[in-house]
Amino acid sequence: MSRRRELSRRLAALTDIAGIMSAMKSLALMETRILRDFLVSQRRMVAGIEAAAADFLAWHGEFTPGPGTGRELCVLVGSEWGFCGDFNETIVERTRALRARKHASARWVLVGQRLSARLGDNPLAALSLPGATIADDVPAVLLRLTGELSHLLATQEMAGFGLSTLYHCDATGDIRLRRLLPLRDLPPPGRVHPYPAELNLPPAEFLAGLTRHYLYAALNEVLYSSLMAENRQRLAHMDRALQRLDENTEQLRLAYNAQRQEEIVEEIEVILLSADVLTGEVREAAKS
Repeated sequence: MSRRRELSRRLAALTDIAGIMSAMKSLALMETRILRDFLVSQRRMVAGIEAAAADFLAWHGEFTPGPGTGRELCVLVGSEWGFCGDFNETIVERTRALRARKHASARWVLVGQRLSARLGDNPLAALSLPGATIADDVPAVLLRLTGELSHLLATQEMAGFGLSTLYHCDATGDIRLRRLLPLRDLPPPGRVHPYPAELNLPPAEFLAGLTRHYLYAALNEVLYSSLMAENRQRLAHMDRALQRLDENTEQLRLAYNAQRQEEIVEEIEVILLSADVLTGEVREAAKS
């Protein structure tokens, strides 16, 4: 009986775990649907800013950035929650690979508690920030991130540093290293205009404002894209976990049924033995 009770207890525990995992899977699915609309509009905005920047630099080549110094502040975007497979481990591995190939100095800004737990003690980590758990968290995370980046890049230690980000890109399904500042890696200019665009601001002031808008929009897209990839990975992770959980539950249920069958057989044997003993006693009483 104790064996069957233990199996029953484990079956109940697996049922509770399956319920929790199913709820997490449903939440991840809801987030992917919400993030899909955000990403479409954000990518359109970033593409528009990049096109404007490419057209501007086509006519104002004096503002085209020269070759980089290799000194960069890189924003590494991980996850705030777990249960998303190797989401953070792949960022860590890619970071180490990039670091091994480069000899120039670099510093990191870590976004996401799970990633910070892996790299927060590294001397290259300049700052660790909490990440977004749902789409509604992204604006607050972005506001704090841009404020901290402005402060770090204004320090004497990081004067002249470029800015890049390493994150899971939902569009490509891979980890993407994206260089943000100075403005570079832009798409080629679209339709060639015979005359430069009329500006209401001096070119240098216009470029500074455009750069601020681009940085804010690009980082916003990065955070949304990473969160979308994280939720997609969480969905796949939950699917695999639920499948293994179903297999384990079925094995336990078979073991429970077999144990119950053994107990029933033992009970029948006890009843039959008791009946034989009782029949013998009746016969002995009849003889006497």
